[in-house]
Amino acid sequence: MRNSFSKLPLTGVKVVDFGQYIAGPAVAMLLGDLGATVVHIDPPEGPMWDSPANATLNRNKVIVNIDLKSESGMEKARALCAEADILVENFRPGKFAKLGFDFAAMREDRPELITISVPGFASNDSERRELRAYESIVAASSGVFTDMGLNRVLMGLNPSFSPLPLASAYASQIAASATVLALQSRQVTGLGDQIEVPLAAAVMEGLCYNSIKVDGMPERYLTQRETEIERRRVEGLPMNVSYEDLQELMDPFFRSYMCKDGRMFYVVCPSHKNHARRCLEVLGIYDELVEDGLTSEENTYKPWSEWEHEASLGVYPMPKDWADRISARMKEVFMTRTSHEWKKMFGRGMIPGAPQRWLQEWIHDEYAETSGLMIDVWDPIYGDMTQPGPVVWMEESGEEALQPHPRRWVEFEEALKILKKIRTDLPEPSEDLAQEGWLSGVRVLDLCNVIAGPHSASYLARFGAEVIKLEPADPMYDSWNTVIYGMSQMRGKRSILADITSRHGRQVFEDLVKTVDVIVWNAPDSQIKKMGLDADSLRKLNPDALFCKLDCFSGVRRGTRTDYIGYDDLVQATTGIMLRFGGAMDRPEEHAHVGTIDVMCGFGGALGVAAALYQKYRFGRIGRGRTSLSSNSGLLQVPFAFDFKGRGLFEEPSGPEASGYDALTRFYSTASRHILLSAYEADLPLFRNVEGLEELPDLHEEERAAFLAYTFLSQPASEWVARLQAADIGAVICENLDSLRAMNLRDADGKPGTDNGSYSFSNYPDHPSGHEVIQLDPYAVRSVRGKITALPSAEKFGASTRAILKDLGYADTAIEAMIKSGNLSESWSEEYLPS
Repeated sequence: MRNSFSKLPLTGVKVVDFGQYIAGPAVAMLLGDLGATVVHIDPPEGPMWDSPANATLNRNKVIVNIDLKSESGMEKARALCAEADILVENFRPGKFAKLGFDFAAMREDRPELITISVPGFASNDSERRELRAYESIVAASSGVFTDMGLNRVLMGLNPSFSPLPLASAYASQIAASATVLALQSRQVTGLGDQIEVPLAAAVMEGLCYNSIKVDGMPERYLTQRETEIERRRVEGLPMNVSYEDLQELMDPFFRSYMCKDGRMFYVVCPSHKNHARRCLEVLGIYDELVEDGLTSEENTYKPWSEWEHEASLGVYPMPKDWADRISARMKEVFMTRTSHEWKKMFGRGMIPGAPQRWLQEWIHDEYAETSGLMIDVWDPIYGDMTQPGPVVWMEESGEEALQPHPRRWVEFEEALKILKKIRTDLPEPSEDLAQEGWLSGVRVLDLCNVIAGPHSASYLARFGAEVIKLEPADPMYDSWNTVIYGMSQMRGKRSILADITSRHGRQVFEDLVKTVDVIVWNAPDSQIKKMGLDADSLRKLNPDALFCKLDCFSGVRRGTRTDYIGYDDLVQATTGIMLRFGGAMDRPEEHAHVGTIDVMCGFGGALGVAAALYQKYRFGRIGRGRTSLSSNSGLLQVPFAFDFKGRGLFEEPSGPEASGYDALTRFYSTASRHILLSAYEADLPLFRNVEGLEELPDLHEEERAAFLAYTFLSQPASEWVARLQAADIGAVICENLDSLRAMNLRDADGKPGTDNGSYSFSNYPDHPSGHEVIQLDPYAVRSVRGKITALPSAEKFGASTRAILKDLGYADTAIEAMIKSGNLSESWSEEYLPS
């Protein structure tokens, strides 16, 4: 295990991990990768999920096989728990307490203890808490499969199956960040906490950009696909658009193009001032399109009716006539070079674009290996093995994080000895801060854009952090990207607009840096150094400030693509997610939840901040947290993101026709709606207790799907789900976000929603935007001690410029002069959401 001289931030933190499957072990893996000493407990017969992925999930852990159903086993487990700082479990609510581990009672004896529970559904969800909450059950219940994006709706493929463990990936990042936030709070107060992060609530937080509803959304923000869906619904037409026809409804700067080498290349540059222009320039067609009349509106934040022209380069979505003309030329030009050539030309030109690749290619990609995004680990079962690298790391200890210890089985006595050797010094427990948030008094400067970085800072705000969001005085992105996304990621922040490259803006920027505890930015290293936020320069401005960087392609080590810019979609293309979802090279599809990896990366950024705060309070070290969209893709694909000699085919479910894994885990139509059945071979005897399905255990394996498909059509979904759940078989109706929103909606009441079970939305009739807005509550983290804050609605960009300048000590006359100069601004537009 880690030695006492390690520079990893969680060195000396002791974790006992009771987790099974993905979520629980992944939480402990994230803690172990950051230096914690982890003892993992498996049943005597081994893990409940027998997968090579356990080699990744259990690295940096010693494993003890203990029978928790025996008295001697319980004594051993209790002895290990007595030495731990953190306990992790992900059973059904109440099951762990029934086994004899009552977290509330344990914390009464040891108030410094931190416990983290990651159940499928919330403990205060009386309707669902007892369900067998497998990954696919949680996904189906939470609208994941029925809200797979506009493409699948138009193709009539609804629900659509995906093997990505979204719920477990989101939950593990949220739970790990919450755990370390509680840990750094413990260094101040001496008090631990009892935390719950339900998978269902976690995946809903991942879908918060999909589930928002803005009443009266202006027409300018509706894409061709949204318009076509509405037209077909109004006219009663079927959703039967072919994949090929669907491509012609895509924005030219947000789609894939075939290249000379037969590989598709994904372009994602629709809403930045410069990206679309650079794209056309590198393709050599910018001048000709301008001559044909393509324009760039100087101020796209004016109402659409005041624009000089209908279209503007760098605004999403493009009107159909221009979209068709531009994409036709782009198709022609992309065929003149290989995808590899375009990758280098786009990357060096600071244009977001990447070739489509399969996961197997990514695992063995030279950049992935040299950067530490994929690492080689010797495993005692599989031998030399390639696994995802660390998801979150610190700049100063990243190299050590690249050398994980392989999982190791030990006897109980050795595991106990390992824990007993480590001693943690804590302050005397103090109840003075018992009702405060874990981050009360922490001040954060958010310099980020789009989703991952800003979402990270907003997440920190719910725990009491004061967050100031600094954006340019003149926006670089269009209002679709800033304002619409901002309704979610700007919650809980104050906004100031300043050009930090100008004289006055730079002074304000440096004054802000001097007053904050944490700075978060998603930018390449070159830009960070230019703005004086590299480690040496920042130390001169504010020696105590912590810095967290999020970006697209970074790993621990620098490589050819480290400074390439990009977005969630490009990582989906690069790491095989889009090809798996689409099923073939000539039909890649975005795994179309807004921010599939972005939001997860945001939680990873929060984990980086939490780890930096902990090591500052524990060791006095000022560190720099790091994460990237690419590193998070390894967590998102952890069930199949590995390779070793003798590994089988990469054959996880893929393509638009995928309905599940096998006859026992897949969608079925009923007399009413679709249901998701999730059962294992070991569950077959349980079907004898289900009226109408008693014959299933006697059938040959190849006969099961046809039998179930025919039989399920005889009754409505609610009847089958009731029968199956009564027999303790995993089955749920495939819900959608619209119905979940309607069934779990309340008027905003200043509470975070943590008391409302697995799903919770609030209606804001008086939203600052002037629109009625429904949003998911900030409710995935439920803690006993640390206060969770209901975040205020996102204010208009620039609304706090004057107030922040006054807080910095600027006089009114100076503020007026700076605003008049254009170096600072109070607004980008007359309207909150430009019409």
